[in-house]
Amino acid sequence: MILFIVNVIVQPAFVGGSQIAPTLGTMAPLAIAGMASTPAFLSGGGGIDLSIAPLMGFINILLVTKLFGTPLGSPFLAVPILLLVGAGVGTINGLMVTRLRIPPVIATLGTYFVLSGVDLQLVPNPVSANPNWTNHLAGSIVHVPGALITIGVPLLFWLWLRRTSFVESLLSVGDHDATAFSAGVNVDAVRIAAYALGGTVAAVGGIALTGLVQSADSQVFSDYVLIALAAVALSGTNMAGGRGGMAISAVGGVSIFLLETLLTNLHANAYYIQVAYGGVLFIAVIVGSRIFAAKEVQA
Repeated sequence: MILFIVNVIVQPAFVGGSQIAPTLGTMAPLAIAGMASTPAFLSGGGGIDLSIAPLMGFINILLVTKLFGTPLGSPFLAVPILLLVGAGVGTINGLMVTRLRIPPVIATLGTYFVLSGVDLQLVPNPVSANPNWTNHLAGSIVHVPGALITIGVPLLFWLWLRRTSFVESLLSVGDHDATAFSAGVNVDAVRIAAYALGGTVAAVGGIALTGLVQSADSQVFSDYVLIALAAVALSGTNMAGGRGGMAISAVGGVSIFLLETLLTNLHANAYYIQVAYGGVLFIAVIVGSRIFAAKEVQA
């Protein structure tokens, strides 16, 4: 709220009626990147997914270079295909972590490099997209900001999952996997599903990113690597697992966006913006760990 108020003071047009939809469209990929990174952290066991950002870029490139202009390019076919691709990549990460027992940071870092290489191979130079249905995602769809769809659909799906046993199992596995296993929870299946969920949400982020940039660019995802982690840390999600959720990670992404917008409006050097991201991540992790440690002592 403080960041929002300061942004309005510095740039009153920030809340102008004509600016709401494009502002939300710019914010959407940041919020979704934070949301997509959350399930891996919640699953515990050192869970982390470093491949979220290049996966968003991969989805963006597939959509622009392989689907648009073909019978598969309509939203009714392209969206399910891209969601399946995202879920598939997430599932592979989950299998490497659970079945092959590769540490999550190493497994997902490997996926990061693979996807980065594939992105560069497919699009060595940026490719502009022809007019398409994603144009409205960074603007308005019948007077409704398109970002409300790209952000709202994953949030609604998460809220629905919270009404099922999955989220409870996910949090219990993240909190203490041995206890969850003794209670009959299939720990490996839950962790694989968590990574698959993160990959699916990342696919939504790739679609939102396409609506924003209207091009395929193998480097566009690089801005979201640190942002995704900082959004989760800033949201208050326990990065050791067991506490948090995608909704508050979306709030963390919004906060990062407001911080970036404020520094940009103040004409801050790009160097200081990167320093701010790192500082936010550093402070959030320290404060969060102290808060959770204090709660555990009280318990």
